[in-house]
Amino acid sequence: MILITVKFPIRADRLDEWRELSTFYAEAVTAEPGNEFFEFSESVLEPNTFVCIEGFRDADAGAEHMRQPHVERFMSEMPDIVAAQPQIIYVDAPEVDGFGPMGEITPREN
Repeated sequence: MILITVKFPIRADRLDEWRELSTFYAEAVTAEPGNEFFEFSESVLEPNTFVCIEGFRDADAGAEHMRQPHVERFMSEMPDIVAAQPQIIYVDAPEVDGFGPMGEITPREN
């Protein structure tokens, strides 16, 4: 699995554009056959910063993702929206097969 985490600092005056573009992008990426998961979340500690976490089945799925027209649109519009250069963590983890249960937390019985 390819696991990617990116922090996007967004210009305060471009938040509406960000919300439209990120929604479009998330919907398009999750429709890709090699995508395992994709999510944008807003940071609770850093104002106007959004975190993307995405997983692709393997390197071939990641390469196919980069050839998609929605990736081209996202990459071409983002320079006008970001407040600073996004920061990324990219991990090729062949032994990981997606999300698994977290052992430290389980729901309490009511």
